Amino acid sequence: MARPIIPIEKAEPELVSLYEKQAKIYPRAVSGWFATWRWTLVWLTQLIFYGLPWLQWNGRPLMLFDLDARRFHVLGLVLFPQDFIYLTALLVISALALFFFTAVAGRLWCGYACPQTVYTEIFLWLEHRIEGDRQARMRLDKQPWGAEKLLRKGGKHLAWIALSLFTGFSFVGYFTPVQTLLHEFATFTVGPWELFWVLFYGAATYGNAGWMREQVCKYMCPYARFQSALIDRDSMVIAYDNVRGDPRGSRKRGTDARALGLGDCVDCTLCVQVCPTGIDIRDGLQNECIGCAACIDACNQVMDRVGSPRGLIRYATENGVAERLTRPQMLRRVWRPRVLIYGAVLLAVSLGFVASLALRAPFHVDVIKDRGSLGRQLEDGRVENTYRVHVLNTDAEARRFTVSASGLPGLQAEWQSTLQIGGTERASMTLYLRAPAQAVQAHQGQARPVQIEVRRDDGAIVQTKASFYVPR
Repeated sequence: MARPIIPIEKAEPELVSLYEKQAKIYPRAVSGWFATWRWTLVWLTQLIFYGLPWLQWNGRPLMLFDLDARRFHVLGLVLFPQDFIYLTALLVISALALFFFTAVAGRLWCGYACPQTVYTEIFLWLEHRIEGDRQARMRLDKQPWGAEKLLRKGGKHLAWIALSLFTGFSFVGYFTPVQTLLHEFATFTVGPWELFWVLFYGAATYGNAGWMREQVCKYMCPYARFQSALIDRDSMVIAYDNVRGDPRGSRKRGTDARALGLGDCVDCTLCVQVCPTGIDIRDGLQNECIGCAACIDACNQVMDRVGSPRGLIRYATENGVAERLTRPQMLRRVWRPRVLIYGAVLLAVSLGFVASLALRAPFHVDVIKDRGSLGRQLEDGRVENTYRVHVLNTDAEARRFTVSASGLPGLQAEWQSTLQIGGTERASMTLYLRAPAQAVQAHQGQARPVQIEVRRDDGAIVQTKASFYVPR
């Protein structure tokens, strides 16, 4: 008896893609209390960013990082490479402030002041003005290419590119005087590096705010990944009150939701439609949430229309929602050890930074001993030492300086005439210190400490120590 033959069909290999195409998010425009605050911060940050390069202080830029001259004009102060410690302190203060405010109220920085959020908000506003709101943009993307679509899409991108180039120009204006940069562009004499950075920063703005948008916050920004280590269940975050809102469901206006076995959430999904990262806050706190509070404004408007109390989505703590705490009870829990430690360290570092900046030397003095001749005895018996004194005038105006010395009986500084130094410039001189023989006779073969004093014409004084060598 012949065995039955089971035919085997040849299977075609199936291509499995490990890349999932990112679904485009169409954020809906929203108005409200938090939207007003967000736009207030947009205006404030951009007025500062675009305006600072144009402001002057005593005939000099108010904010300019002159890398070629190694001078940094910061709000009337002139800093030099040796003042780099202040930049380090500012970075430390910024990091501590981020930790502190995150522990208190979540991602406030991301939602209101982060450049990615600010420029995405501006680019979305331009998109809304040119292409329309959410539904209009979705219809425009689905329709075939035609004159209207080409005009709207092209106009939007031209507006984006213009804003991006102006942003790049303003950024370079922090490193090259903006009036000089404007003249160079007007006369087509701009340097290659200035042109490169204008185009590079403009392209980065165009790509991040116009195309990548929420993907920067969701996949590229590390802050979303470590925020969970900074907050706890008593941090104020954007929260959905599931006890009050669930079960969700639509109902007619004026219907008693409790009689239908429903919560206050009408499942309109407006909170999802206005979210710039496309998440559903009703699923709980997520890494993608940037704390912009757009969902709060949208939900409050819906609650007003259906006659329910506001606050279904609100700033609250996880413990506050779960334990039904009042706002004063939640605010009292905000001041817990984690927050107090962050706040104390932030305050201490900030006070130290301000004190150091206020007490820093009014100008810089470097004294270098002449190694070729440690000390020599003159014909009249006096002992002479030679020094090289370098003075850096940190003031924006030209100043006069005088030099004197003390520390040994009868010590004289041969160079005591006035030294004229231009604003933010450096000068040096040779200084001869001479001491009587009887003053150093008991110190032969020793190096004695002396004090060199440099005085500025406005009364500012810098003293520095040096060694006076007495030969055998």
